Amino acid sequence: MTALSDLLEFQKETEALAAIAGRLEWDQETMMPRGAAEQRGEEHAAIQGVLHARRTDPRIADWLAASDGAEMTQAQAAMLRHIRRDYDKTQKVPAKLAAELARVTSVAQGKWAAARAADDFKAFLPMLEQVVALRQEEGQALADGGDVYDALLDNYEADMTAGRLDAMFGEMRPRLTALREKVLAQPEPKGLTGTFDEQDQVALATTLASTFGYDFTRGRLDRSVHPFSSGGGSDARITTRTSAEDPFNCLYSTIHEVGHACYEQGIDPAYLFTPLGQGVSMGVHESQSRIYENQLGRSRPFTSWMFGEMTRTFGDIGVSDADAFYAAVNRVRKDFVRTESDELQYNLHIMLRFDLERAMVSGDLKPADLETAWNDRFKADFGYDVPRASLGCLQDVHWSVGLFGYFPTYSLGNVYAGCLNAAMRTAIPDLDDHLAKGDTTPATTWLRQNVQTHGGLYRPAEVIEKACGAAPTAAPLLDYIEAKFTDLYGLQ
Repeated sequence: MTALSDLLEFQKETEALAAIAGRLEWDQETMMPRGAAEQRGEEHAAIQGVLHARRTDPRIADWLAASDGAEMTQAQAAMLRHIRRDYDKTQKVPAKLAAELARVTSVAQGKWAAARAADDFKAFLPMLEQVVALRQEEGQALADGGDVYDALLDNYEADMTAGRLDAMFGEMRPRLTALREKVLAQPEPKGLTGTFDEQDQVALATTLASTFGYDFTRGRLDRSVHPFSSGGGSDARITTRTSAEDPFNCLYSTIHEVGHACYEQGIDPAYLFTPLGQGVSMGVHESQSRIYENQLGRSRPFTSWMFGEMTRTFGDIGVSDADAFYAAVNRVRKDFVRTESDELQYNLHIMLRFDLERAMVSGDLKPADLETAWNDRFKADFGYDVPRASLGCLQDVHWSVGLFGYFPTYSLGNVYAGCLNAAMRTAIPDLDDHLAKGDTTPATTWLRQNVQTHGGLYRPAEVIEKACGAAPTAAPLLDYIEAKFTDLYGLQ
């Protein structure tokens, strides 16, 4: 045995334990009885304590030092890069803090769900204050004198900074807001009408998941308050939610989560239980969910096929033909909820959250003032008032579970998806012909081969650059959005 093989064998067990911890989180969102929240918090704390101890084991430093200069494959070198990075980061976070974060965020998720259902921000506030304080403490430890928000962002998107995101969002905001004003000045396309059986929605969502290549022999579809994807390898699970009045909520959240899960299912099986065996960053992960949902799932060709599936499932849905259905899928309207937003306004929702969470992490915004700050910012950005907390600062699960630094990766994923879409359509000139038949295979195969199979082999931006032949920029996404909505709304 060599130091390298000893290290990778030790890491394999750590990765397996982390997967078990992830399954606990999946169960909490889907199957766990509501009364078990406090107990689950202790369980989370216990397993995170074990993981923290393994990730700070002093033998890791010895194995890393002994492996320096050793002959190794490209994959092994990448594994060591990830292990060294995680070891350095974890060393900075006290074990007691890691366990307390796991315990508090586990309990906070249930408190958030109850407060959201009751539209009562004050009921959630004590938990939010605890979560923010703990994340601030963690960020200060990780930053080691540097920017605290950047340290938390690095948990989800390595090599990215808030300053670079600010510059990117500054480029995007003027073009998006100008187009939004033009679009909202036009008549709003007709939406679907009627009620839609929720069991039938799940059945159609299951069909759509298979259509996009989700392997149900290695995954499952369940319901939760907030749709999410969990796990990887041979156990990649997704959830959705249903509304009798809005089937798109179920169907497109399913396609979105399928993008995440197919990324995990598409990673080279040789990387299982190694640091390369999961998506390399949340930005790259979001590129897959967003391109599945939007550039493929909301395209005119695919929605023409989907219109037939909808009418076969539900009968009269309130729109008469495929063109009207395409307009209904992509209509832009005054709304509040990020997960139900159209492509044009979605990134504006993210920019709002990015600025507010940075302010909370820095201490410039107290959690007690979040609801007012959210409502004021929303009014300034979107032009109308938030009527209740479930449509405002309580709509997302992220802050309850401590995911500070996560939100901007959604927009970064959109930017990556814009780059990938342009490259993919160059590589597959007849893609629309396939999509019009409900055949996503050419697209999903291209994405698997050019993005998904690599797992964590490359750095995040490097994955996109290798797939597209150029460094990622926001221009392809903005060009795509402007072309799509200019055509859809007949703008000059």
